[in-house]
Amino acid sequence: MQQLFSRKVLAAFAVLGTLGLAAPAAAEDRSGWPDSFTVGTASQGGTYFVYGSGWANLVSEALGVNGGGEVTGGPVQNAALVQSGDLELGMVTMGPAYDALNGKSALAPGLKHDKLRAIFPMYKTAFHMMTLKSSGIDSFEAIPDGAVVGVGPAGGTPGTYWPRFFEALGKKVEVRHAGAADLAGQLQDGLIDVYAWAAGLPFPAYSQVEAQAEVNFFGFTEAQVATLTGGQPVSAFTIPAGTYPSLKTDNASVSMWNFAVAHADLPESFVYAIVDAVMSQNDKMVEIHKAAVETVPENFDKNSFLPWHPGAVRWFREKGFEIPADLHG
Repeated sequence: MQQLFSRKVLAAFAVLGTLGLAAPAAAEDRSGWPDSFTVGTASQGGTYFVYGSGWANLVSEALGVNGGGEVTGGPVQNAALVQSGDLELGMVTMGPAYDALNGKSALAPGLKHDKLRAIFPMYKTAFHMMTLKSSGIDSFEAIPDGAVVGVGPAGGTPGTYWPRFFEALGKKVEVRHAGAADLAGQLQDGLIDVYAWAAGLPFPAYSQVEAQAEVNFFGFTEAQVATLTGGQPVSAFTIPAGTYPSLKTDNASVSMWNFAVAHADLPESFVYAIVDAVMSQNDKMVEIHKAAVETVPENFDKNSFLPWHPGAVRWFREKGFEIPADLHG
């Protein structure tokens, strides 16, 4: 499996530069700490890329350890790379994480990802849709059969779940996989009809397109939401009016929680220090991306199945949050 998920496979992916070393955080036992670390994010132009690169640099500065984010295909690939040890840290949505834990990863079917450990809650990923106003498509019902829909990389959350959503709701569309920034360009060039994504709000690539063209945002009907929540690992969610300047009404949609994960073999003290750096600086996290308003300790309970790293268990316990014993990794 090491060769399958080797970073050599990711040679085409850009690696972000890291911040210069800062004074280390409070004294910790640093036995076994890595000399550097990398966080698996997703494609450029997406929330994962902005959020993940940001907290990687925040941790690097706080701990005095070289670290940064790495462009990947998203949660499915992040889970596989952390499982194999090619990445120390990553970010996952809980649907792909559940599949990975149970050996149902689309990237590595049959491999139970038993080295994944939760370390802190991130935010809810909202599923939403954008079209150019000139397309005339202003609702899910108005998407014609045969429409070309950009849904993100095959290893990402939108790339995994949007095809399932369209099938569940009886829409026959042509799915196109690509990165966030690439799909933004394809929409503006008329190469795709609909840009369907899943990310923390606001989604950077959507904001970019909206700044350059007239667009439509739309969600689902109540009946469609009921269908999706009844058959997929998602919850009902509302995208509030004003999330984007041209979004004038609330959009009914669905969402899925995201968690940061670490390899099980990372030292307890190292993971404890990472969790402390992120959870104790929510103001800085919100400056990185607004979705981080949900990156708070109280949301630890949104994980009901993924084992926690001992370093995270210790941090949350010290802050008065008791992680169930059956989830201690």
